Amino acid sequence: MHLRRFGVTPAARGRGLAEALVAHALRTARDLDRRVERAVVVAREELPHTVRFWRRQGFAPVDHRSPYVELARALPLRLEVPTADDMRDLARRVAGIVRAGDVLVLSGDLGAGKTTFTQGLGAALGVRGEVTSPTFVIARVHPTTVGGPDLIHVDAYRLGGSAELDDLDLDTDVDHAVTVVEWGEGLAEDLADSPLVVRIRRARGAGDPTDDPAEHPADDDPRTVEIDPLGSRWLGLDLAAALT
Repeated sequence: MHLRRFGVTPAARGRGLAEALVAHALRTARDLDRRVERAVVVAREELPHTVRFWRRQGFAPVDHRSPYVELARALPLRLEVPTADDMRDLARRVAGIVRAGDVLVLSGDLGAGKTTFTQGLGAALGVRGEVTSPTFVIARVHPTTVGGPDLIHVDAYRLGGSAELDDLDLDTDVDHAVTVVEWGEGLAEDLADSPLVVRIRRARGAGDPTDDPAEHPADDDPRTVEIDPLGSRWLGLDLAAALT
C-alpha cells in the first residue's frame, strides 16, 4: 500500500494529528485486506524533518534515488483474544518470530493481560523462573534453559520517563535477550532499531462500573491485541500468516 500526499493545517500542527492519521490508515489497510503486508511512502531528501517523521512512525529507508527516499514498514495486525489461555497461545506464536536483541513494548490497562502474555512468551522461550509482574523490582532477568535468548522482563509503570529507563542500563543485556517492557509505549522504543509494540485492550476496560468479576468471569472479558511491527526488522514477515 502506497501512502500518498496528506497534510495537517498549520493551526492544528503539534497535536499528534499526523501520527493519528498514519496509524488509522495502516490499521484500515490491514483490516480491509490482510494480503497487504507493507506500507510505502516517498519523501524528499532535502526535507530531513519529513524523513524523521516517517521513521518515528516505524518506516525504514529501503531505496534512495535522489532526490527521493523510499521508506517502508510492515502493517500492524489486530487479533481477538477471548481468554487468558488464548493470550498465552498468542505469545507462544510471537516467540516463534522473535530472536535475541528484539524488544517487545507492551501497553494496556491494569489487568489487561500484559503479564499473562509475558508468561506465555517465557514458557515458549524456555526460560527459568516464574514470570510474574516485576513492579517492585522494575526489571528481572530469566536465563534460558534451552540455549536460546534470555528473557528480560521490565515494568516501566513506576518509571518517571526514558531517563530512568536508561538508568537501568539495559543496553548491556538486550543484544543477548528478548526484552519485554510493560507500560513501555513512549519510553522503550529506542531500546531497539525495530521494536515490536503489543497493545492489549479489554472489551470492557479497567474500571468499567459493569465489570463485576462475579457477573463476568475472566474468560468472559475478551481482549483485542494489536501487534505493531516498527522498523526494517519486520519487513518481509507476514504477521497474519505467522500469528494466526
